[in-house]
Amino acid sequence: MIEAWRPDIAGLRGPKYRAIADALADAVERGTLRDGDRLPPQRELALQLGIDLTTVTRAYELARQRGLIEARGRAGSFIRTNQTQTAPLPAQFDVTMNSPPARLAGLLQDAIAKGYENLARSGAHSRLQYQRPGGDLADRSAGATILSRVGLSANIEQVVVTAGGQNALHGIAATILRPGDRVACGRFIYPGFRAIARQLGITLIPLPEITATTLANAHRDAPLRALYVVPSNDNPTATTLDSKQREAIAAFADRADIRIIEDDAYGLLAASPLPAIASFAPSRSWYIASTSKIISPALRVGFVRTPDIADALHLTARLHETGVMAPPLNAAMVSAWIADGTFDRLVTATREEASWRQQQAGRFLKTADYSAHPQGYHLWLRLPDETRLHDLAEALGQVGLSVIPSDRFAVEPDDNEKALRISLGGTIDREALLQALGVLQGYVATSASPAELII
Repeated sequence: MIEAWRPDIAGLRGPKYRAIADALADAVERGTLRDGDRLPPQRELALQLGIDLTTVTRAYELARQRGLIEARGRAGSFIRTNQTQTAPLPAQFDVTMNSPPARLAGLLQDAIAKGYENLARSGAHSRLQYQRPGGDLADRSAGATILSRVGLSANIEQVVVTAGGQNALHGIAATILRPGDRVACGRFIYPGFRAIARQLGITLIPLPEITATTLANAHRDAPLRALYVVPSNDNPTATTLDSKQREAIAAFADRADIRIIEDDAYGLLAASPLPAIASFAPSRSWYIASTSKIISPALRVGFVRTPDIADALHLTARLHETGVMAPPLNAAMVSAWIADGTFDRLVTATREEASWRQQQAGRFLKTADYSAHPQGYHLWLRLPDETRLHDLAEALGQVGLSVIPSDRFAVEPDDNEKALRISLGGTIDREALLQALGVLQGYVATSASPAELII
């Protein structure tokens, strides 16, 4: 048993039971608690923290549901080990991630099977070896084809193939940012970039909204090094910048010598993709396109358009330090898909399913205060009562919806906009989605917390 472990929940938000579970998750992530460690008995921890035993019991149960711990009867509760499971668990994937709807799974599986078979028959032995830094020229050329759809022209040597969008973000940040640099962003951002900023010692400057005016105001307060932005169907807020605002942001960034990190994970999912901010300021923009949000996160293939060839070389070196290369077979398969039209068929299938799901959500949430993209698969549902957020997220998770409270995305923890990001994608099928949306409609229509409805 880790006798010294005692969660500090004083600064954590939300109910105490959830704060304990969150503190436990943080301890596992930091390595303070390791696989197989025995946790303090629930009664003992309750006495140490001066709280009710039922609160600790509920915290341990929540941690168990998250897969963090396992109960072994009288032996106690332990950090979950990596032993092989004797029976399959209901979910062996991260349900908190915003994933494309799985309805196109059959189409995707057929495309993957055919793609791998074609690669095997082609005798592409080079794809079984370490690849050229930055990616095979054929894959870079395929990336350039994709980039042209958002108005970006690129020398093939400016295009870098990455192991997905997160790999690209980490490499770009490590290339152009230094500890103490100020980076403007939205009030709520993708947690993956927030984690990178924390790791590199970067100061995030949340803008009330992302416009050229707010960017100029923040730069006037103190010089900004860069802007991080998801320009289309932002995760989590679902905001999309129009073409006029993109051009204005690019113009100011050019004048003020501000770098732009454009994480366009959802841009190609739109029926009519808007021009990239980078198309208006190509000499200072780092543009990222990837397959994770528009086809499948399993592919781990992304494309970065760098400002120039020298920047591409620097980025390539950074990426090689951490991930070496994108999966060569997957990169080759995606390139073939782009050439033969399979890529477009898969993206179209995702778009059509996402559109159907948004239409259904609109039927159930007619009076709710939410934002969404018509071809996206998540919602940003604003709620006036902060105390309901976590209870609602937990209750909706029990009916199959991936729901994340806004504090998981907030740059400043005391941000006064309280909301839920609700994913309509992932493995939930249409029938289950409609049932879950009905439950969501019911909770939105009442001011009571799910916990208060239990008698």
